[in-house]
This record gives sequence, structure tokens and C-alpha cells, in this order.
Amino acid sequence: MSNSPISTLGVLGAGQMGGGIAQVAAMAGINVKVFDSFPGALDKCKAVHAKSLAKLVEKAKLTKDAADAAAARISFVASLDQLTGCDWVVEAVIEDVRVKKDLLAKLAAMYPSDDVVLATNTSSISITDLATAAGSTAHRVVGMHFFNPVPLMQLVEVIPGIQTSPAVVERTIALATAMGKTPLRANDRAGFISNRVLMPMINEAFYAWMEGVAEPQAIDGIMKLGCNFPMGPLRLADFIGLDTCVHIMNVLADGLNNDRYRACPLLKQLVIAGRLGDKTGRGVFEYPAK
Repeated sequence: MSNSPISTLGVLGAGQMGGGIAQVAAMAGINVKVFDSFPGALDKCKAVHAKSLAKLVEKAKLTKDAADAAAARISFVASLDQLTGCDWVVEAVIEDVRVKKDLLAKLAAMYPSDDVVLATNTSSISITDLATAAGSTAHRVVGMHFFNPVPLMQLVEVIPGIQTSPAVVERTIALATAMGKTPLRANDRAGFISNRVLMPMINEAFYAWMEGVAEPQAIDGIMKLGCNFPMGPLRLADFIGLDTCVHIMNVLADGLNNDRYRACPLLKQLVIAGRLGDKTGRGVFEYPAK
């Protein structure tokens, strides 16, 4: 397996995560191809990049020339067949094991060479399980979990599956470092470290609300002022998406074979009611502008 620098990164998914990964890679001097088949996703991603890069220039964190160069390194394709010529591919699509496996199987066929790493940005799904989609090349599948918003958050969780080769792990750490991130390794257990610790805390905040211990504003205020959290757990749940929180809690409960990780009934009720957080304009709190 080659240890040469990455020339072109393929990103599957032009949403918040995929778009953020693409921007950070381009700012690090890497050419990027972004794929998304969802109507309007690529145009929205371009607009987000333009706004984000302009803000960095405005804050003097990036020169205008550097911002223009970064934008020029990103190309967009609406067909998976056009995602060619990449040295490394990372998927950042919906957190659904079947969708991810289907994409990884197609990528393994498109890129049969061991030199092309197939990375997944999953936040909770087993890397060992996902890697089975790559068949005999499962050793080149690795978890590369970025955090939202990608341009601002420093961490990348690097998660090898049972099959992942040590060389792939080393290359993943090197790539994350080259992108200006801090890579930290976690083993392949449900939720890894970040969500295994974070989601039960968020879930407990919902239980505290449901059981009348305190109102949402007080719960978040106590955690911010008393524990020095930049954002309260209930506000963070809205930001993440309440449906995503429920999904991750289910992955934890199933993966760790322990029902104590199941989502709080009140959290599930809000999701059933369509109150998903920021993306719908209402979750725990209301966001009239959205």
C-alpha cells in the first residue's frame, strides 16, 4: 500500500458533513470531488462553501487568494460513475447501515486498488460491519469521524475495524493531520468514544425534563454555568437533530446489548411529532427563523 500524499479526495455526500470535509481538504491543498445525487444538494454545497470561505477572509483567517484557490480545487459530480481519479474516498451520507454498505460495495468495485482507502464518516455504526461490503479489500476500510461544523471542530476520531490494516490507520492519521485536524484513535465499539459518552448525557437531560426535575432552560443553563459546557445538552440535541439522537441511541443499545442506552420516551415523542430541532424549526426549543 502506497504512503504517497493524497492528490484527490472523493467525498460522497454534499450535506453539512461532506461539504465541510470537502472545504477543509481543499483549504489544505487537496483536490476534491464531491458527489451527491440529491436534487439541489450540490448547488447548496457550493453556496455554503462560498459563504464560509468569505467569512474566513472577512475575519482575516484566510487571504482572498487562498480562499479562491480552495474553491477552485473543489469539483462537483451528480453521478457516482463520475467520481473517478481519487486517491482516497470518504463517505458522509445518511447514518444508515444499508445505504453505507451499498456505497462502499460500489466504491470497492470502482477502486479495486489497495492504494485507495475507503473511509466512512459514521458517528456510531460498526466499522467492522461496514467493511464487509468491501469484500476481500475490507482491510482498507476505516472510520474517519469528523465533527460538525467540520471547518471549526478540531477532532477526527480514527476507528479501525477488526480487518483494517495498520498501514491504513497510519495513513488516516497522517491525512487528518495534513487537513489541520487532531486525530485521536478509538476502537470499534458502538458509538466509539464521542457518542458513547455524549448521547447518554443528552438522553439523561431528556429524562430530567420528562420527570420534572427542571425545565429545559434551567437544565441547559446549569450544565453551561456549572459544568462549563459551551452549549447545553438539550440545545445540542436540537443542533444534532433529535431523530439522529434517537438513531444513535438505538445503535448504542443494540451494539452494546444494553437497553439502558435506549432513547428517553419524551425524546422519541418529539421525533414522532416532527419536532427534530434546528432543521425543522422546532425541537426542544423553537427557531422561528427556520
